Amino acid sequence: MRKKVDERIRTLISNGVKNRHRSMFVIVGDKSRDQIVNLHYMLSNEVKKSRPTVLWCYKDKLELSSHKKKRAKQVKKLMQRGLLDPEKVDPFSLFVESGGLTYCLYKDSERVLGNTFGMCILQDFEALTPNLLARTIETVEGGGLIILLLRSLSSLTNLYTMVMDVHDRFRTESHSKATGRFNERFLLSIASCKSCVVMDDELNILPISSHMRSIAPVPVKEDSEGISESQRELKDLKEQLSDAFPVGPLIKKCCTLDQGNAVATFLDTILDKTLRSTVALLAARGRGKSAALGLAISGAIAAGYSNIFVTAPSPENLKTLFEFVCKGFDALEYKEHIDYDVQKSSDPLLKKATVQINIYKQHRQTIQYIRPQEHEKLSQVELLVVDEAAAIPLPVVKSLLGPYLVFLSSTVNGYEGTGRSLSLKLLQQLEEQSQMSAKGPISGRLFKKIELKESIRYASGDPIESWLHGLLCLDITNYIPKLNGLPAPSECDLYYVNRDTLFSYHKDSELFLQRMMALYVASHYKNSPNDLQLMADAPAHHLFVLLGPVDESKNQLPDILCVIQVCLEGQISRNSAKKSLSDGRQPFGDQIPWKFCEQFQDTVFPSLSGARIVRIATHPSAMKIGYGSQAVELLTRYYEGQFAPISEMDVEDVVETVPVRVTEAAEKVSLLEESIKPRTDLPHLLVHLRERRPEKLHYIGVSFGLTLDLFRFWWKHKFVPFYIGHIPSAVTGEHTCMVLKSLKNDELEVNDFRPFYQDFRRRFLRLLGYSFRTMDYRLAMSIIDPKINFTEQEPKLPTVDGFLRSITDILSPYDMKRLGAYTSNLADFHMILDLVSTLSHLYFQEKLPVTLSYAQGSILLCIGLQNQDISYIEGLMKLDRQQILSLFIKVMKKLHKYLYAIASEEIESTLPRPKETVLEPHKISVDDDLNEAARKVEDGMRSNTDGLNPELLQQYAIGDRDAELENALQNGGVKLPAGGVVSVKSSRNKMEEKGKQKSSHNSGEKRRKHEHGSNSKSNKKKKYSQ
Repeated sequence: MRKKVDERIRTLISNGVKNRHRSMFVIVGDKSRDQIVNLHYMLSNEVKKSRPTVLWCYKDKLELSSHKKKRAKQVKKLMQRGLLDPEKVDPFSLFVESGGLTYCLYKDSERVLGNTFGMCILQDFEALTPNLLARTIETVEGGGLIILLLRSLSSLTNLYTMVMDVHDRFRTESHSKATGRFNERFLLSIASCKSCVVMDDELNILPISSHMRSIAPVPVKEDSEGISESQRELKDLKEQLSDAFPVGPLIKKCCTLDQGNAVATFLDTILDKTLRSTVALLAARGRGKSAALGLAISGAIAAGYSNIFVTAPSPENLKTLFEFVCKGFDALEYKEHIDYDVQKSSDPLLKKATVQINIYKQHRQTIQYIRPQEHEKLSQVELLVVDEAAAIPLPVVKSLLGPYLVFLSSTVNGYEGTGRSLSLKLLQQLEEQSQMSAKGPISGRLFKKIELKESIRYASGDPIESWLHGLLCLDITNYIPKLNGLPAPSECDLYYVNRDTLFSYHKDSELFLQRMMALYVASHYKNSPNDLQLMADAPAHHLFVLLGPVDESKNQLPDILCVIQVCLEGQISRNSAKKSLSDGRQPFGDQIPWKFCEQFQDTVFPSLSGARIVRIATHPSAMKIGYGSQAVELLTRYYEGQFAPISEMDVEDVVETVPVRVTEAAEKVSLLEESIKPRTDLPHLLVHLRERRPEKLHYIGVSFGLTLDLFRFWWKHKFVPFYIGHIPSAVTGEHTCMVLKSLKNDELEVNDFRPFYQDFRRRFLRLLGYSFRTMDYRLAMSIIDPKINFTEQEPKLPTVDGFLRSITDILSPYDMKRLGAYTSNLADFHMILDLVSTLSHLYFQEKLPVTLSYAQGSILLCIGLQNQDISYIEGLMKLDRQQILSLFIKVMKKLHKYLYAIASEEIESTLPRPKETVLEPHKISVDDDLNEAARKVEDGMRSNTDGLNPELLQQYAIGDRDAELENALQNGGVKLPAGGVVSVKSSRNKMEEKGKQKSSHNSGEKRRKHEHGSNSKSNKKKKYSQ
């Protein structure tokens, strides 16, 4: 049954063709593919040129059954014989077999980049991602159609709960429920796009596309020759420069006026030949900047430039550039294999990408690709072309600049992911330097900036482009507002962002989202539209923003100073951890737990709960002030439970309230009556941390590209590393680093990660001579964090625990002699190079307590651990060779002195020592001992006195009478002398006294003779014994 098509659909297609704007149709229903034929027929009638080509993208199956394929072969044969009856053939089969269709799997969508189609068909909506959406839509030319096929839905709001394929990557063991916030925002944005129509499979326009009611045909803006105003200006430019060589032939290859002006500017700088200019080309995707660079390079070859180097993140990014170099050669009448040769890469991963072109027409000239990190090869370069500079880290781009002609190309926004650190920082610095050199007496480098605004494939002002940029936050150049002021970091507060409200497509929410994404793009060199879906749908992700003091009297959004994206990880069962270790693979998500489990073969850590800071982005006008540090500090305090909630009831309401999904319409009205609008029953966009209960966490971790500034930032906040990837990123040249910080939580047991850090540190020391041999010495010193100051506890002898006690097994006596000879300036340093590695490992393991300066420690690290030669260290440290060797010998002298002390102590310990008498104090003091002896003597005297025999005392008695004594006392009436002793003349016979004396004398002589005899006998015995 034939049915008349709504004229509004024809009008939309016609207007798109006239304005060179694209149109989009969303068809809902199981028979939606049958309407593709009708839409293609209407487009073919409007397009005056050849039949529009079709790109058909799908997930894995086209759902063309086998009998249809057989029928298609039959139809093809009948068409060739002219026996086909159009009335009896399925129109869709005719459309499929009529040619002009390109089929492409979503996973292979990269191969269609750079191609142009008149129609793009997207089926399998559940497999679409933001990257795929933008990549495929951007292949459609102006006036073409984008057709999105959806299966039968009882309500469009079923898209809100549709399970997308990418959700499998978002789910983890502890967070398994993904929410379709991105789909909700996608559907609401379609309603606001003027060139998008939502229809059923019978081409009935649904109420969501209410803007189609007022659509009207538009007049064509063409002159008498049938070309538009911009095309007329481009034609005039080509005619004006047609006689100039090599400009004229190359300008004819340009498609837009912007591109023509860009090529003219490049060639003007090339022909100047001062080699002191930097030209930056900024453009969005699809503007032809790579083509302009390619044409400019071919012009430089014609101008006589010999050495031209081209760099990009990968040679595959230069496919278009080298293609237009060859097209430029064709315009300049260069013949391949005669005047030039194209050299392809032999690396299978690069898919035979062009890496070099050799030209022989005038003289030997070369166009060669180099990796961004190979800036040391630029010694003889005359022209350096940097394509996709925004995808290269800013320090690497700076290292590429030098005293030669430099062309920079940067994507300011696009679906392949980009960053604006180049345009915001580097180009601003170059412009300021150019202005200063213009004012000064010395001529410096000149700087020019070119912007391409007009698209190659479609006209400017394309509604589909505006819709896509708004949906995927691609064009955020104007969403970085100027800050009204810079409050002190201590005055700022961290707020939790409710994602349901953020992605609700309300006007204020959209503005806040665009500003958040603007900070992301401004702060990171690599961004992707897929990051937006991750923020919206991933169940474990949460968003925080740092805001200054909020003035509630002003009805405006506050300035965003810093954005933090957090992903909750952990809470993995022991069985899952053991299975992962046994299988040797890591599931999606939970990056830090799985990596920790792999590195330390630990099955306990994955069971802990933690948070990983996915991104932290600071406003480009507020860098280096402390807002990032304040945000990290507040986030740490929040997860440690230091923000007491205002009331338990409020917290419970905030946490447990589940937003109501708008799915009731499916039960009440049909698709033709359904009205889709943003929800109104939404919670507040921003929630203060005191009003939300934090998750109970054991740790916070971060995974980032390792640079000196970033590592010092996280080290300052007490984060310790536990993993550094051995292979640097091919795009950035940076190693992946993961760091951890344990949280102090009253409700959970605090875990100490220092033992794991010490184990990592030991491994890192051993790997510095291998995977990290070229790492910057300052970064390596920061990671090791060596103790080089031992002035407070440096002992004279190695008695402190942990220090080296013996060198017997480490250094031989000959090693010590060689080391001593070098420190005495009697040998060259090559004599001890074999010892430096051993001594370096001992020193950085804190076994040798020797105080060194930072420069001395750095030289020891470079020579001993990284095995670098002196010439390499000269360029690295900017020191003379003699200075380096002077610092090195000072290190060796200090180490030799300490090792010599250890060796001396070892030798002393082996010598025999006399036995020493141990003097111990008495148990009784001297006074007590003397008193005790006196007491014993007194007791003995007393006992002797008590037991005296009176007969023995008789010998001392006075023999005279008492009368004689009295006479003596009274003699002369004299008083008694002071001593109380008087002498009385004895009447004893003197002969008796002499006899007693003689007997006592004889007994004394006998005693002496006896003692003398015994002594002589003992002496004789000793003599014989000897």
